[in-house]
Amino acid sequence: MRFRNKVAPITAAANGIGRATAAIMVREGATVIAADNHQGRLDEAVASLRGACAGGGRVEGALIDALDPAQVDGLVAGTVRDHGTIDILVNAVGGSTVIANPRATTEELSFADWQKLIAFNLDATFLCTHAVIPTLRARRSGKIVNLASIAGRGLSFNSSSAYAAAKGGIIAFTRKLAYELGPDGINVNAIAPSVTLTERIRPHWEARSQAAQAEEIERTPLRRVAEAADQANVICFLASSDADFVTGLTIDVTGGV
Repeated sequence: MRFRNKVAPITAAANGIGRATAAIMVREGATVIAADNHQGRLDEAVASLRGACAGGGRVEGALIDALDPAQVDGLVAGTVRDHGTIDILVNAVGGSTVIANPRATTEELSFADWQKLIAFNLDATFLCTHAVIPTLRARRSGKIVNLASIAGRGLSFNSSSAYAAAKGGIIAFTRKLAYELGPDGINVNAIAPSVTLTERIRPHWEARSQAAQAEEIERTPLRRVAEAADQANVICFLASSDADFVTGLTIDVTGGV
C-alpha cells in the first residue's frame, strides 16, 4: 500500500495514462483528486475508479480547465482545504492530437497550431506545479511527476516539431525544478512515453497501415507498443517512497527504443 493516506491530484484523469495512474493509486490507498475538463468522461471515470478503491483509497472528481490559472488555483486550494495537504501531483495533461495533423512537418505547421501544442503541453504543467509548490514547500516533502515524450528526445517519427519542442520543454522544466525544490525535500521527475494505446491514440494507431504498425513494433526491442498501464506503473514508482532518492530524472518508457 504505497499510497496509504497520500493525497494526489492527477490531471487528465478521465482517460489514458492519467486514469491508469489514478487506478493504481486508489487501489494502493491514495485519495485521488481526478481532474479533467470533460464532465461525461470524468463522471464515468470516477464511478469506475470508486469500484477499484481498496485499503482506504478514495477518489473525487474535479471538473477544471487545467490551462486556466484561476481554476487550477481553486483545485489546489480546495484540495488543501478539504484534505489538509497535497502529497503528490501528477501532471498528465498533454498530447499531440489537439491539432488536425499531429504529424505535420514544420513547413506544414501554422503558427496557431504551434501555439496550441506548446500551450497544451507546457502551460497546464506549469500552472499546476506553480500552484502546488507552496503547499509542498511548507511540509518539506512531496512528489511531482510530469509527462514528457520520446518526441522531446527527438526520437519520434510521427509527431510534429511543435510537440517535440513542448515535450523537450517538459524535460528541461523537470530538471530545473528538481534543482529548485530539492533542498525542500521535493522530488520532481518525468516519464517519456513512446506510442501508447490510450483512448486518444488508439484510433490514430489503427488508422496506420499494417506495414507502418509492423515497422513501429520492429524498432521496439520488446516488440510491442505500450498500454496506458505501462506508463502508469513507472509514474507510480516515481510518486512513491521507492523513489525518494530520485529527482530531476526523465525515464524513457519505450520498450527499449
